[in-house]
Formats: sequence, C-alpha cells, structure tokens
Amino acid sequence: MKYSIVFPGQGSQSLGMLSELSSNFSVVNEIFQEASDAINVDLWKIINEDQELLNLTENTQPAMLAAGYATFKVLASEVSLSPISIAGHSLGEYTALVASGSLSFFEAVKLVRKRAELMQAAVPRGSGSMAAILGLDDQKVIEICSIANAVGIVEAVNFNSPGQVVIAGEKKAVASACELMKEAGAKRALVLPVSVPSHCSLMKDAAMDFKHSVDNINFQMGNNKVLHNVDADYSNNIKEIKSKLVEQLHKPVLWTSIVQKMRSSDVEKLIEAGPGKVLAGLTRRIDKSLTGSAIIDVTTLKSTIKEISNA
Repeated sequence: MKYSIVFPGQGSQSLGMLSELSSNFSVVNEIFQEASDAINVDLWKIINEDQELLNLTENTQPAMLAAGYATFKVLASEVSLSPISIAGHSLGEYTALVASGSLSFFEAVKLVRKRAELMQAAVPRGSGSMAAILGLDDQKVIEICSIANAVGIVEAVNFNSPGQVVIAGEKKAVASACELMKEAGAKRALVLPVSVPSHCSLMKDAAMDFKHSVDNINFQMGNNKVLHNVDADYSNNIKEIKSKLVEQLHKPVLWTSIVQKMRSSDVEKLIEAGPGKVLAGLTRRIDKSLTGSAIIDVTTLKSTIKEISNA
C-alpha cells in the first residue's frame, strides 16, 4: 500500500487531546516538554485545562504542531515509515517539515509562535472573519468574493474539497459574501470561531515581518518530500521552502490540489497524524479512490500500524 502522511492545522484542537497516547507513550510528554521550554509556556497544562487559552492563536499553533509531531513520533517508534509524500494543512505544513527532518522541532515551535503573534497583530481583534462555504463550486465562490469586495476585503482562502471552500477577510465583507453565497445556492455559509482571517491579503504585512524570522532559521532538505500549501508542489531547494512558508501566510491553501497530486503519485491512503480527523474526512470527498484514516488514540494507532506493516 502506498500512503502519505498528513498533519492537521488550527481548528482540530480539543481539550484533553492526546491524553490516551500520552499515558501509553512517554515520547508524547517529552515532545510537549520541549515545546513548552521553547516558548516558556506550559502547553500540556493548557491543552488539558483551559479551552479558552487553547483557542488563542498564539497557543493553538505551537500546541497543534506539538500534537501532530508527537503522534508522528509515536507511529514512527512502532513501525518503519516510508510515505510517498507528506503534507500539512496550513499550520500543519510546519509539522510536515519537522517530520521530514527539514526543520528542527525546537526552532519550529518558536517560529509558529511568532507566526501566530504576527497574524494576531495584523488585524485589530474582532475586525477579521472567516466562513466555510458548503455546496458551491470553487469558481462561483471566487466570483462572489469579487462582488463582495465592494464592501471590503474578502477572498477564497482554503480549497478544502470540492464543495467546501473557506473565505476570509474583513468582517463586514465576509458577512456580505455569506449572504450572496446563500442566494447563489450554497447549502451553508458558516462563520468560523476564529480571531484571525488567515491566508488572505490582510496578512501581507505580517508575511513581510515573518520573512525575517524564517530567514534566521536553519532549514535542510528533508528526508521525505513535502507538498506545500501555496502551489501543491515540492521544493527543490531551501530558498524555495522559505519563500513558500512566507507566501502561505497570505495565499490560499490548495488542499484539494495537494490530495490530487498525492493520488497522481499512486498514493492509495492518507494517514492523518494529530488530533481530530478533518483531513481524513476530506480525503474521499476529493477522490473516491482514496481512503483516509486518523490516529487519534491507541486503537486507531494499532490499526494504522497493521495496515503499514502489511503494505
């Protein structure tokens, strides 16, 4: 069986995530300790005790990076891994780069914390918004956003699967776009509980600042091929990796294209490493010939190990 490993981004966090894996595998606690040391924040305490603190972007991003990487390390400690490619949705791209050996985990935690702080500072709190649009094709969503731009900035930013696109921008423009989407036949236009309008042009200034942080970090060419969000393609050199990470801050996530690219490499299955099962759920919607599964506890870990061992 040919498989790819994928890592979730923001939105998949939940209180008590990884508690079962942590009580069975000490590596989970070690990774969270290292992440906490990197930014002087007790991330394990936050993910077990405080939903509100966990949902703050500057905590969510390092916590999700640690959770995805810890799940990957647990899997790697139990079975020999040889994925065709790896990728992560938005923030998950950093987890993919760490898993590939392209970026040290300690440095990555500091980097995503900085990314989160810059994103939060880029727009006044409460002025930005994101919404999930269900049941319209990509082109129609893009078209309606351009009409709603008369009210303010709003753009299609996450192409998650056919018929599921997330838009982001200024609050009033997103609200206007949602109304227009419903009029155009969208099944749902659901405003998301986020404080930052990610992956849109409102993040351009943050991306300029973020470039300095990225440039100061030592990257390698990793052991596994990583598909990037901005172009659903691999990088040929370190300069490309860095520029794609900076661009990712203000450009759309092309998740549908990433999964299609995996399929074109004869991948049959996507294994989601990290809390939640959002990406596993999107897989079959993108391509019916693919299967997706998520490692969320010891039971799903064992079944994944069995599948990989029999591959």
